[in-house]
Amino acid sequence: MGPVHWSSQLVFAVLVAALATSCPVASSEAAVVTSVPTAGGAPYGIAAGPDGAMWFTESSRNKIGRITTAGQITEFIIPTAQSFPSGIAAGPDGALWFCESSTNKIGRITTTGKFTEFVIPTADSDPDAIVAGPDGALWFTESDTNKIGRITTAGQISEFPIPTADSGPYGITVGPDGALWFTESKANKIGRITTAGAISEAAIALSDLKGIVAGPDGALWFTAWNTNTIGRITTAGKVTETPIRTADSGADGIVAGPDGALWFTEASANKIGRITTDGQITETRVPRATATVLDQETSQSGPTVRCGSPSTRPTGSDASRPPGRSPSSLRLSSVGSG
Repeated sequence: MGPVHWSSQLVFAVLVAALATSCPVASSEAAVVTSVPTAGGAPYGIAAGPDGAMWFTESSRNKIGRITTAGQITEFIIPTAQSFPSGIAAGPDGALWFCESSTNKIGRITTTGKFTEFVIPTADSDPDAIVAGPDGALWFTESDTNKIGRITTAGQISEFPIPTADSGPYGITVGPDGALWFTESKANKIGRITTAGAISEAAIALSDLKGIVAGPDGALWFTAWNTNTIGRITTAGKVTETPIRTADSGADGIVAGPDGALWFTEASANKIGRITTDGQITETRVPRATATVLDQETSQSGPTVRCGSPSTRPTGSDASRPPGRSPSSLRLSSVGSG
């Protein structure tokens, strides 16, 4: 089936506008909102494409969407049904690469809408986040099978088991040292994998680690949902923790902003937070009480977005939202150096 074209009446929150200044924006300065044409599409991951458009996953309607800066949307149906597309990233080959969480595949779509899909060797891996690596390959987390995956642009997949069992790999980003850094949400660790596949881990005194991103200060910054904290880890392993003022905020996604600060989502508190590299936090409430904040990630090759690692898939009335969170607590999470 061919692409479906729609114009600019859609609900797609462009949070990049909030990153354009060094101070939090007021509610009256809310970004333009556009709605996705397919009802209940649950747009989830988003990435800047090489064609100047933004590409996103529609997790509940099995589509990849493309939106121009003028607001025109094109949708492409993924060949494999009920794939639950999640994370997406721009690849070095000029295509977009994405995770098919429910069908255990990595997908690729060209800017003209041509799909290719690659089966992950380990069954039921639940691929989650994906990022373009410094070696010309794409790297991704396998949440349910405790591995880090690597796929070349030719489709060759390698998998690397994480030493800690049942660690729940979640976010992934390229570090300033040329390695890939990832969060282990169940093991409370930060992992590091070289492009040769060597893995090391650092235990963190925080729980339910989520998004991770390389900061402008040469360190890695991450969120800790359960302990309501923004963490920072140097490439030497030194950890700094900064508590978020709003209790039980649901810190999840994090991205490096153009102002030299880190921006993060507070899914449960319905806020966007900002933290400077010296640990000063400010918070801004999302204007609409019913707003849902999606996962956004940024990689060294440009912004990308990923989804979380759900334990169940949505059905019925829940099909329009990603699983594992209430309708008011979707997440924006970022991986990469932005």
